Amino acid sequence: MTEINRGRLAELTQSELDRFIEENPKSRELFERAQKSLVGGVPMPWMMRWAGGFPVFAKLAIGARIIDVDDHTYIDFCLGDTGAMPGHDPEPVVRAITDQERKGITTMLPTEDAPWVGEELSRRFGLDRWMFTLTATDANRAALRICRQITGKPKVLIFSYSYHGSVDEAFAVAGPGGLTVSREGNVGAPVDPAETTYAVEFNDLEALEAALATGEVACVLAEPAMTNMGIVLPDEGYHEALRSLTRKYGTLLIIDETHTFSAGPGGCTAAWGLEPDLLSIGKAIGSGVPAGALGLTEAVTESLFSQQDADYEDTGGVGGTLAGNALSLAAVRATLSEVLTEEAFAHTIPLATRFSEGVMDVVTDAGLPWNVTQLGARAEYRFESEPAENGTLAHQASDPELERFLHLHALNRGVLITPFHNMALMSPATSQADVDRHTEVFKEAVTDLVG
Repeated sequence: MTEINRGRLAELTQSELDRFIEENPKSRELFERAQKSLVGGVPMPWMMRWAGGFPVFAKLAIGARIIDVDDHTYIDFCLGDTGAMPGHDPEPVVRAITDQERKGITTMLPTEDAPWVGEELSRRFGLDRWMFTLTATDANRAALRICRQITGKPKVLIFSYSYHGSVDEAFAVAGPGGLTVSREGNVGAPVDPAETTYAVEFNDLEALEAALATGEVACVLAEPAMTNMGIVLPDEGYHEALRSLTRKYGTLLIIDETHTFSAGPGGCTAAWGLEPDLLSIGKAIGSGVPAGALGLTEAVTESLFSQQDADYEDTGGVGGTLAGNALSLAAVRATLSEVLTEEAFAHTIPLATRFSEGVMDVVTDAGLPWNVTQLGARAEYRFESEPAENGTLAHQASDPELERFLHLHALNRGVLITPFHNMALMSPATSQADVDRHTEVFKEAVTDLVG
């Protein structure tokens, strides 16, 4: 197998960095200006993670393209880290937003879009009842509170290096000896995560059962396939065992489909026949307009309302004033009815396959021990010979230096992929030519790298 020459990698990265700085003077100027008023010079600290040392500043996003203030055009495979999976300006959503803005943005009252969206989510994902939030993070927070309330159990189980938004209980990993510890870099945890959380490795049924057998676990919060440290797929039979064990020990199962919605119109839940007690989703369902949703089975809903001392309408900490607002639900209805349809996934999933095959052809020809994993309309390449079995192994295989070079190289040639990963997402506006351009650019980078 070909080895990466680290000295050459450093030289190539510096060359790409010099080019990036030279070709993006307006973005650099805006970033320097923003240092005086914004934390880190960006609206949110995670925007500091772009490979060039500062982000390009967007001027226009349309279809699967972004044009920045220096007038560079990018094929966008990041798509707002899933929020723009429908594309940046899907016409039905733009029309619905414009129409609703004239009627009112938020009123604290339902509109006729609300029952339509609830019915469509039930049709797609199979859960009986829905409530709306502004983000999947909000939906997950509500789900954890509900599960603790109705089970009377104090703890949550998550998988090491999973991601469920800024949910405090989820910033934990399995430490030495199976102990739960705070994830490195966690900020201002209100309590030690071990007090609220069991963290186990994905695909490890023995560790899962040991934690559930304590009788302390109110719920398991799980992505059906992990997406935070690369795409980690479940072993054969894993979900059947997960569902069986949670039922055995009286633990509720929450499936977070926010990223795995890429698997199809009903996410992995429909594609794989999953049976969660609760389901959270956000980002793409509103085409980037802030919107999230939490689904509950009939049984969970009945348990929720049977406890007279739980105040879900006011002081219970579930929901927010802008949750379920008219603008968000108009965007969700338009997205689900006219954009992220079965026909759309029939277009985007083959594109992800084409992306994966193109990358693997390049990697194989170069003799590199890398792999590509696909989850519906999403694909990601990683720097190990086989896909990781769990989040910890994926985390250990990370190579930030190599990743930065590949991202910078692509960015300088008009191709944008997710900055935290080597992940590409397809939208209905993405074309075969877009995918082939990525393959061409990726091949050029690998050729430069291996000599």
